[in-house]
Order: sequence, then structure tokens, then C-alpha cells
Amino acid sequence: MAKIVIISGSPTPTSRIHGVIEIARSAFVQAGLEVDWIKVRDIPAEDLMYANFASESIVNANNIVASADAVLVATPVYKASYTGVLKAFLDLLPQKGLERKVVLPIAVGGTQSHLLAIDYALKPVLSALGAQNILQGVFVLDKQVTWGDGGQAILDEEITERLDKAVQDFIQEVKWHTSRS
Repeated sequence: MAKIVIISGSPTPTSRIHGVIEIARSAFVQAGLEVDWIKVRDIPAEDLMYANFASESIVNANNIVASADAVLVATPVYKASYTGVLKAFLDLLPQKGLERKVVLPIAVGGTQSHLLAIDYALKPVLSALGAQNILQGVFVLDKQVTWGDGGQAILDEEITERLDKAVQDFIQEVKWHTSRS
């Protein structure tokens, strides 16, 4: 069974990116994929800030990434880039920690001017970590995500279509990639 790890760079538990991740995670589970979810905000801040490579939390998170076939990297966009907490975690991955993994970046931002944060801020770091198969990312505007009465994210029709296509392409790529291994 193919294994996906979600790395969430949101510093808050109820962010819009969290709602988008839940939708993608459900699709992964329905497709029969094993899913782990690293919420970087749950890693002790001191371990992240002082680059404590020996920390049990960092070692465990890195092992989860190492054992995955694919990685979904999700982040809100602040100041035209991904979050600092996500950067702190990515800095603690091994130099080639994303080698031979399918990667799907997803970002949620407040304005269209943040649209290129995936291509110009996040993708270079993912490439530096050895990722060669980085799929086209999905950028979601804050206003395209609302909350239902049950606390679930509701996406605008346009973003629902784009997210669904990206997630289905990701699933197909992961299954193809793991069938060749």
C-alpha cells in the first residue's frame, strides 16, 4: 500500500489550510492509501528553533517522511511566503529527504498577489531537498474556504474542481510510482 505523509505548516489548528488538507486526506483514504499527518505546530518549538536533530519529535517526524512514498506539503501564505514553522521543519529534514518522492504543494493565501508563493518560495526548497517530481501546486484564496455547521471546510466550486484534479493526479502519480518500485 502506498504511503502519503501530509506536512502541515500551519501554526494554528483551525486554519483554512487545515480544512483543505482534510478534504485531500479523505480522498487519499478513499483511494486506499495509508496517510500520516505531521502537524509541525505540534513539534516542540524549542526543538525546531534550536535545530535539535536528536529530538525524539524530530527523529519521529523525519522517519515518517523517510518511509513515505509521497508528500503533501501544505501551508498558509504569510508575507508572500510559506510559514516560518514549516521552514524550520524543512531545515531539519535530511539533505535528500524528499528524493524519490512525489510531492504536491498546497497553499492558502489572502490575495492573488500570493499566488506565486508556491513556485518562487516553496518549490526551490523542495527541490533542494531532492524532490524531482513536484506536481503543479494548488493555491487557494482565503475567501474560497468557508466553514459548514459541522466544522468542515466548504470550498468554492472553482477551487473544488482544481483541488480534486490535483489530488486525483497526485493519487495516480503515487500509485504509478509505487507500482514501479
